[in-house]
Amino acid sequence: MKRARQAEILNIIQAVDVETQEQLLDELKARGFSATQATISRDIKELRLVKELSGGGYRYASSERKGLADSDARLRNIFKEGVTSVDRAQNIVVVRTMPGLASAACSALDSMEIPGMVGSLAGDDTGILIMRDNDAAERFNQEVHKLLK
Repeated sequence: MKRARQAEILNIIQAVDVETQEQLLDELKARGFSATQATISRDIKELRLVKELSGGGYRYASSERKGLADSDARLRNIFKEGVTSVDRAQNIVVVRTMPGLASAACSALDSMEIPGMVGSLAGDDTGILIMRDNDAAERFNQEVHKLLK
């Protein structure tokens, strides 16, 4: 029931400009779903819906970064379990991993839309991240070292 309701919420916000939770409840009821305001509030949080400006008002929309929390958790696990070292040379960050894990680490990083990251290249146990500039590389390097602790 929850999955069906949440799928319908996503359908509703794509088809209708929904400004309030009450309006969302009404739309759900019109489609045969019964829910409370508290349930809708939890659904909005779980679906990571955001309010965006739309034609003079605000409406609910899917967050473009809805997978970020999941990506963060995956990245932490990959880093804690498989990354052996991280260092930088100017705007390039070198990520050393256990054998076979560099591709997974770089893939996870690519999916995270990291500010200043242009792209990555992975071998078997080494990944190279190309950052836009030295400052972006340093900021990222510091963040990764926090993850590794």
